[in-house]
Order: sequence, then C-alpha cells, then structure tokens
Amino acid sequence: MQQVLFIGQVFPESASTAAGSRMLQLLDVFKEIGKITFASTAKKNDYSDDLTSLGIICVTISLNSVSFDAFVKQLNPQIVVFDRFISEEQFGWRVAQQCPNAMRILDTEDLHCLRFIRQVAFNKQEAFSFSKMKTLDITNREIASIYRCDLSLIISSKEFEILITEFQISSAILSVVPFMVEAISENILKQKLSFEQRVNFMTIGNFLHQPNWQAVLTLKKDVWPLIRKTLPKVKILIYGAYASKKVTDLHNENEGFIVKGRADSAAQVISESKVMLAPILFGAGLKGKLLEAMLNGTPSVTTSIGAEGMQNSLLWNGFVSDDMQDFADKAIHLYTEKTLWLQAQSNGVTLVNSTFSKASHSKVLLTLVRCIQKDLKKHRTANFVGSMLLHHTLQSTKYLSRWIEAKHKN
Repeated sequence: MQQVLFIGQVFPESASTAAGSRMLQLLDVFKEIGKITFASTAKKNDYSDDLTSLGIICVTISLNSVSFDAFVKQLNPQIVVFDRFISEEQFGWRVAQQCPNAMRILDTEDLHCLRFIRQVAFNKQEAFSFSKMKTLDITNREIASIYRCDLSLIISSKEFEILITEFQISSAILSVVPFMVEAISENILKQKLSFEQRVNFMTIGNFLHQPNWQAVLTLKKDVWPLIRKTLPKVKILIYGAYASKKVTDLHNENEGFIVKGRADSAAQVISESKVMLAPILFGAGLKGKLLEAMLNGTPSVTTSIGAEGMQNSLLWNGFVSDDMQDFADKAIHLYTEKTLWLQAQSNGVTLVNSTFSKASHSKVLLTLVRCIQKDLKKHRTANFVGSMLLHHTLQSTKYLSRWIEAKHKN
C-alpha cells in the first residue's frame, strides 16, 4: 500500500467552504491508492472535518523548519498532493529534496491569479485582460508551481483551456478534475420538497471569500429591490460562514433581506428554498453553491462568471444573466412559474450526471496517476521547464527558508 501525503493550507471544512468539500472528494479518491496522511500548518477548529474517522492520519507541521524534512523523510510518501500553489511553494522543494521519487501533484482549487486579476479589474472598473494578468507576481508564482509539479488538477475546463492557450502549458501535466459527486435521478428529486412546498429565495457562501461578499452586496443594492417590487411578501435568506458585522448590518426585516449566517446544513437550507441567487461578478474555479443547488433540486440564477466551467454546452438549471434587471426578471419568472421551475430542476440533473460524475472522473484520475508513476523519470524529462524551475527553486527558496529558520533559532 502506498503512502499518500496531502499538505493543506487548512484542515478542510466541508460544511463551510466549497474548497473543503472538494478536498474531501479528493481524499476519498486517493484512499483507493493508499494510506493518507493530511498535514497542515494551520490548527483545527470546531468546524474542521473529522478526518480521523475516515482513516486519515492528521499531522501539524511547521513552516521554515527542518522538522518537516525529518517528518517527510520518515513517512517516505510515494505521492504528495499540495493544496494550492502556496503549499507547493512552501514545501515542494523540501519534498523534492527528501523524497525525490515521490510524485508531486498540485490541486489548484482555482486559478488564484485569474481570480485576483478579475477582482482588480472589477474594483477599478476596467476590462479584464490576459496581458495584464501575465504581468502579475502571483501569476508567475502560480504558473511556476504548476510547471514544477508532475501533475496539476484543474477544477474548471475553462481554466484548463486558459493554461494551454495563454501559457502554452502541456496537457501532459494537467488534468481537469471538477467536483465529483454521486449521480442523481428524477426519483431522488421527487423525495425533495415540491415547488408548492418551497418558499423564498436564498444564497450561501463563505464570507471570507471576496466574490461571495460582493455577490451579497449586489443582491442588496441592485437585484433584491427589483424582485421585491413584484414579490413584496417574499424573502431572501443569506447564509454563509464567517459573517462579519458588515454582513450582518445588511439584515433588514422590512425589506425581507434576512442575514442568517452559518448554516448547520447547507443541503437542508438550499433544499427548502425555491430559487438560489448568485450574482457573482468576479472569481475563478467552480462554484460549489451552484452544484449544491442542482443536487438539491433548487433552480438558480447566476452570472456568466458563476456558471463558467460548469455549464459547457448544456442547459443551465435556471438562467444565466449579467444584466441585473434581466437577472431579477428571470428570478421572478423562475419563482412564480412551476413549469419553468421543473424544467430548470431537470436541467440540473442532466448537468450533474454528465459533468460531475464521481465514478467517471475518479477512474480517469486514478488511471492517469498510476500511468505517470510507472515512468516518472520519463515524464519529468519531457517537462524540461518544470525541471529548470525546480532547480532554481532549490537554489533560491531553499536558502531563503534556511535563512528564516536560522533567524528564528537566534
């Protein structure tokens, strides 16, 4: 049985973030390969998933410390999975040095550089451009991390396309691995609440994530007043972990704008609502809330950024619109017209089963990992840029880390 080491930014919180759900999905897949150890510099909290109940060993590690070298050398993993490029920057060179034969895999979660430049463009009210994206330090760092790894898991087909067309990265070191869930059927949806049994609009999202915060602001200022004119008795329920005072200050009973905060069960609050609204104006990756809506038979209205990488050529489980007046109009139609609502729900079933199948995606990923492992040396030789970047990382990052380590000792 192989040893698989995951190095996470944090211990996953699947009840709080889509990234946490994604991590649990990957852990479940890699359990088929071997015994998993999950290591992080962060501390667990009350909302961290109980990984030990899944048979996963949890370890706390330190930054810029030789203790990690001893730990990873003793563990001697055959596969190391880095959670986001920052983890690879911090520990990738140490893994390469102590366990040179271990396959190094990067889970990007989303392209951070893409999300960052879109947020900058939004804040400055400028047009997004790849030319500006390529000038950013975060872009250089993230692309370099992708090159240094033997394989990078890309959550969105759109981001896979960007990496190949804009950065000329070989598809041999990339794999599209979206959210992976069990198939659903019309019979499963019949067990959910019906159109008549559901009430209110809703949205959900971790408020530490800036795209979620901006989406709620957009709902408050630009969308909800338009909906409320037509549906004066309907409410919108705002759920999300880590709601600060600026979030709770948006609560207004008279406007039907209800800030609920953290949900004990995202599935439950989504399945009780009639329509999900997600006016996401910038961001990257895939939106876990929109997949969760499909899984619970809840139609949604979102933007092109929200649906990016999820819809492909299929019909959305509701509507996609970037004009806020049209967005509100579509939301009203979806809320009030049963036939339209049922069709949207059915579209969600098709999307889930064709795009996010756990069975198909996990099989492809496991086959690819085993194939690369069989001749890792040849695979690395073909990735000369990655070898070159790793060489220079060992000469630069290594000594910066050693300097910090020595400084801490003094």
